[in-house]
Amino acid sequence: MTEVITPLKPVSENPLKSSEPLGAALAFLGMAGTVPLLHGSQGCTAFSLVLMVRHFKETIPIQTTAMSEVSTILGGADHLEEAILNIRNRAKPSLIGICTTALVETRGEDFAGDLAAIRERRAEALGDTRLVLASTPDFGGSIEEGWSKAVTATIDTLTRPRHGNRRPQHIALLPGVHLSVGDIELLRDTVEAFGLTATILPDVSGALDGTLPGRWIPTSYGGTAIADIENLGEAVHAIAIGEHMRAPAEALHSRAGVPYTLLPTLTGLEATDRFLALLSRLSGQPVPARLRRRRSQLLDAMLDGHFHFGGRAVAIAAEPDLLYAMASFFTAMGSEVRTAIAATAGNPILATVPAASVRVGDLGDLERLAGDADLLVSHAHGRQAAMRLGIPLLRVGFPVFDRLGVQHRRSVLYEGTRDLIFEAANIFLASPHAPTPDHLNPLLNRETDHDSRTPSEPRRH
Repeated sequence: MTEVITPLKPVSENPLKSSEPLGAALAFLGMAGTVPLLHGSQGCTAFSLVLMVRHFKETIPIQTTAMSEVSTILGGADHLEEAILNIRNRAKPSLIGICTTALVETRGEDFAGDLAAIRERRAEALGDTRLVLASTPDFGGSIEEGWSKAVTATIDTLTRPRHGNRRPQHIALLPGVHLSVGDIELLRDTVEAFGLTATILPDVSGALDGTLPGRWIPTSYGGTAIADIENLGEAVHAIAIGEHMRAPAEALHSRAGVPYTLLPTLTGLEATDRFLALLSRLSGQPVPARLRRRRSQLLDAMLDGHFHFGGRAVAIAAEPDLLYAMASFFTAMGSEVRTAIAATAGNPILATVPAASVRVGDLGDLERLAGDADLLVSHAHGRQAAMRLGIPLLRVGFPVFDRLGVQHRRSVLYEGTRDLIFEAANIFLASPHAPTPDHLNPLLNRETDHDSRTPSEPRRH
């Protein structure tokens, strides 16, 4: 079992993690006709909004209750009600996803009670707009926990308990926050190749995929339909991807009796094999020929790439599930994960990361411990550490704001793993290193005087 080292520093030098409210807002954006509402100050919302806009290069419909100093002291129920009614009147969303922040959470307000009172008192004004509350204080976790809490709250609030028969050949997919738009599109295509249909919750591939709707839409204009969320309990099976999606899967199982399988990662040959074997069992169909061909292409890419991965030292700083996925990938390709930094400590997947130890810390820890690495793996905020250390950076996760098209990058299943091999191998190729130290290389300094040869040096003829 991997040793998990908890943080000892009193402050964060260069933060690695993103906040829970941001993760929850991202999850709500993967639901159709939704407006995420951050219950807190304008600054909290503005910071999350800037990160999302820079990462996706899209307009992001996030609103705030705009708590002031006075309302923070006296209570924010009135601000919450006013914000909900304003959003309803102006945007007419299908869903308002309310994400609390540290500002209001530290006061200890009864948000669930306030929201229930607003629903009852303003039922006519709200009409068919649904309200979902996710308790996501900034100090409680990171983007993974926020995403998970929003999906869990949505299932608990909207999904109906099962009544009647399940829909044959229909499954529920619960992707983690570390999966990109391109990853989710690839997952859907793969599921459909087996003759299955899937409700994906949340489905950011329909909302943040870079399409232009042709007119101004004040809500998310794609993603999982509210009716599909309500009927999620009709699925014959649920597949959760990433340990932080265990809570939503268990909520669905508890509410509607849907059995589930949790897959810690979908990056890599073995992980993809397990996923396709599960789809084959659920559908009763063999693995399609085109997917077998993709597997063969991945095997060839692994053969071509392992020369460049073997013996390389890698330093990774990421959210826990993404850290596990990347560490497993590089280890399988023959590299050594010399440094592993996790954003938070709560995810049990950290104990299985293929590294000698995992330190819960920040990008300052990465810079301090990764000086002997051949490659850094982190999001775009790791670029300063990479520059100062003179080590190349493979950008993964959220946010990546200094590269275009990151939402369409794929790193899962056969195709995504193949693309990841090529991307990392090309970085290694652009930064060559000598695997044998010069003083041990018998092909160097061949003209050295015979008498100066040490006993450990090979005899020259």
